[in-house]
Amino acid sequence: MAELSPNEIQEEEARNEALLQLVNERQFRTLRQELSEMNEVDVAAFIEELDPEKTVVVFRMLPKELASDVFACLELDKQQHIVSSITDKELTNIIEDLSVDDAVDMVEELPANIVKRVLQNATPETRSQINEFLKYPENSAGSIMTAEYIGLRKTMTVEDAFTYIRKHGVDKETIYTCYVMDNKRTLEGVVTVKDLLMNPYETLIEDIMDTHVIKAQTTDDREDVVELFNKYDLTTLPVVDKEDRLVGIVTIDDAVDVMEEEATEDFEKMAAMTPSEKPYLKTGVFEMARHRIPWLMFLMISAMLTGALLARYEAAFEVMPILVTFIPMLMDTGGNCGSQASTMIIRGMAVGDIELSDVLKVLWKEFRVGITCAVVLAAINLIRLTIFNPGQFMVCLTVVISMFFTIIIAKMIGCLLPMTAQRIGIDPAIMASPLITTLVDAVSLTIYFEMARHFLGV
Repeated sequence: MAELSPNEIQEEEARNEALLQLVNERQFRTLRQELSEMNEVDVAAFIEELDPEKTVVVFRMLPKELASDVFACLELDKQQHIVSSITDKELTNIIEDLSVDDAVDMVEELPANIVKRVLQNATPETRSQINEFLKYPENSAGSIMTAEYIGLRKTMTVEDAFTYIRKHGVDKETIYTCYVMDNKRTLEGVVTVKDLLMNPYETLIEDIMDTHVIKAQTTDDREDVVELFNKYDLTTLPVVDKEDRLVGIVTIDDAVDVMEEEATEDFEKMAAMTPSEKPYLKTGVFEMARHRIPWLMFLMISAMLTGALLARYEAAFEVMPILVTFIPMLMDTGGNCGSQASTMIIRGMAVGDIELSDVLKVLWKEFRVGITCAVVLAAINLIRLTIFNPGQFMVCLTVVISMFFTIIIAKMIGCLLPMTAQRIGIDPAIMASPLITTLVDAVSLTIYFEMARHFLGV
């Protein structure tokens, strides 16, 4: 989502202040008129800022056709408050106007007592659809699809198709892409409104439909669905069951939501935190600490390996204390090199640029990158250390050679760990900066003191 400019932010704040003044002055007719001319996302943003007692008042001011769209854009706590405060008739109107996927998302998150009331006020058909969607595995294509699509028959003409779309397309998620099925709902092809517009009315759908349909199964992982959207630049994707019967579609807005959620989850894992489903400002302090402490504990314990290595080479410090001063530089450089490599590999795997079969290519490339970085950094450091540490050439050489090998090995570890994680079925994002840094620290210290033992005899 593009960020708002300072002028746009000021305009939005001024508009919300004006709307809030209308609420406080109880000028509901003017308020209704103003809200009806706004985008549902902007209306939802305004409602999010209201006190609980004003939320329902403003929501009831919305025109019926706008209310359900705004409701779908609200945060879960606001949805729960509204559902608890409105009448059964108002709730029925919202549920019936919501798209099925939005209704399912709401039912999955709301408390059991609220869900019970929602389902009691839904029509049998809507309740059946919601229950059907709830049967699909979490994070599957079936869990994010909607059943609101246009289904045509190949025996229809273009004129028949337009008639059908005008009659049934009002409440559909999209009417641009239409799906062609037989009597058993088997998916046979796809046709767009552009295809219909560019052909005579008497043309049969069978003659213009595309039979090579890109599709997903209900049990496919939602990340695989997102990859199809990215790969083929789709706006909608049909979802079929094991018998190739069309059961729903995934639209681009749902795919974008999945992208955002998965990216947030990866960022949290890469920062050594257990993923949270709540926004930052709405997550409690203790809950946030609970998500962070396990990883911090693990990294703290794993860092004991570094301490054990330092204790092992304690005698070297006593003989030549100057060695200690170069440890932070070596560890930081190695950790940064490993983090660079892991970040690139994790991102490459996430967007499908890198596959497990590319492991040898990746290793060879990172090896060459590592050598290039190592030569440059080692050369610069040799000059710097020689100038600032006169008469300590062998110590400087030891540090530089240690850095050279540390950088190369850190690059190898950084690219190999995420790919290994994916190979054994672990999220590659777990093998990110904190964990790799801890491992590379141990490797860099081992290299450093072994080089010191070899070159300096300590």
